[in-house]
Amino acid sequence: MTAAALEVRRILKKTPLGVQILACGGKEALAVAKATGCDFIRNEGYVFSHIGDEGFINSNAGELLRYRKTIDAEDVLVFSDIKKKHSSHTITSDVSLLDTAFAAQFFKADGIILTGKSTGDSTDLDEVKEIYLNKEKLKLPVIIGSGVTKQNVNEYIGLADALIIGSYFKHDGHWASDLSKQRVHDFMEYFESALLK
Repeated sequence: MTAAALEVRRILKKTPLGVQILACGGKEALAVAKATGCDFIRNEGYVFSHIGDEGFINSNAGELLRYRKTIDAEDVLVFSDIKKKHSSHTITSDVSLLDTAFAAQFFKADGIILTGKSTGDSTDLDEVKEIYLNKEKLKLPVIIGSGVTKQNVNEYIGLADALIIGSYFKHDGHWASDLSKQRVHDFMEYFESALLK
């Protein structure tokens, strides 16, 4: 991962660049980001434990922030999934999405990521709106982390600060397929012409 990040950093000299290491490799991602000059990490399990397809995922905010300080990587931002995809949240069903977001803010996350139930699934628009309506108190950037397509991107614009687009850029919009230059081009052309005017 360090070698790959170094090469991407070499090519994209001034572009903000982040690292995520699956599954739940927050500390490892911080180490790679620090070593390669990356700007942020995407972290799972920041606040409130849950059951993922990898097994029990304990919250890691305290451990991660202490590690970040120890390796002098406090300039590396931590963007945290809340109520993350591929997970059951039954054990925290009495904790709302908004309460989870406020907990992430309390534990000094630099941004929160909202996702659908699994990779490629659209993020619930009602959940995005719930977070958006509380932006005065919740002062974190909100990132849509799954399911953004050319057909629904306009629903998220104005409600979120950033979008993570992966599956849509692959052939047939499937996460495991190869990257489709045509889908990337078509999406970006639509985004720039229809949404940024």
